[in-house]
Amino acid sequence: MHCVSRYLCFVFLFLIGAELWAQPQIPRDTTYTVSGTYNKLKKQYPAIQLVRPFENPRIVQQNDVVYTTLQQGGNHRELKADLFYPKKTKGKLPGVILVHGGGWRSGDKTMNTPLARQMALEGFVVMSVEYQLSLEAKYPGAVHNLKAAIRWLRSKANEYSLDESKVAIIGGSAGGQLASLIGTTNGNQKFEGNDGHAPFSSEVQAVVDLDGLLDFTHEENLAVKRNDYSADVFWLDGFYDSIPDRWKEASPITHVSSSTPPFLFINSSQTRFHAGCKEMVEKLQSFGVKAEVVQLEDAPHSYWFFEPWFTPMTEHIITFLNQTLKK
Repeated sequence: MHCVSRYLCFVFLFLIGAELWAQPQIPRDTTYTVSGTYNKLKKQYPAIQLVRPFENPRIVQQNDVVYTTLQQGGNHRELKADLFYPKKTKGKLPGVILVHGGGWRSGDKTMNTPLARQMALEGFVVMSVEYQLSLEAKYPGAVHNLKAAIRWLRSKANEYSLDESKVAIIGGSAGGQLASLIGTTNGNQKFEGNDGHAPFSSEVQAVVDLDGLLDFTHEENLAVKRNDYSADVFWLDGFYDSIPDRWKEASPITHVSSSTPPFLFINSSQTRFHAGCKEMVEKLQSFGVKAEVVQLEDAPHSYWFFEPWFTPMTEHIITFLNQTLKK
């Protein structure tokens, strides 16, 4: 009996070890954090207050839900999301995908938790998404991940009382660029990737861009000095001079058409982070697409982590999405 027990224990440990061995080691960059950003901004903005996640019994939160598994050679890589939604619902609810920032290199999905909980209280099914950062995968890996996340959410429509026809995407900084690119490439097969749930649509019906770059080729953006480790150079895997077509392809403004969904831009006072916004709005409007711009006064980049900007930002987002998705 003891021999059998030892044998079963050995088999169990072997299987656990094999599972751990099969998981690839993911490089991490932890330079962009909420606390680190707060410490940097505190001197310039002494009145800022960190927005902290709150508990509410009316919200259901599910952490680390696997939305796709990537096959990488002999390994597999699970991509996860946090889900937030009202405990009690009446009918189908619109969905929201949240995309964190961090220069396509750092940050994580937990940064979106305060906004996710607030939006769940307002009657949205919210999915805060992990995606492959540039130390793990270059462009367009993150785009393929996010398209797969949208398809996965639609595949779970019945489970989460989701209205499949009403899905929005919101992102800040690099997440804003990604959200905008997702929105402007609705129906473009080149950007779909093969990360799972192919039978479902990855299209979104609204986009909210929080200080996310819209045109990598804009003169104001190109005027910034760069090196091999600059965020955009590293993610796009080369300088503009050597791969201009990729810089243009990764720019949301390139893909605007009459099928682009409505956009809300909420901008800080740091103009270089929304280079191309004016041109993007003009292009959207030329196609008859709704485009709104909100300028937050004296707001730093990453304002979405802090008061006094979080509350008005959230109010603008909810108003926009109610008008766009709940009409």
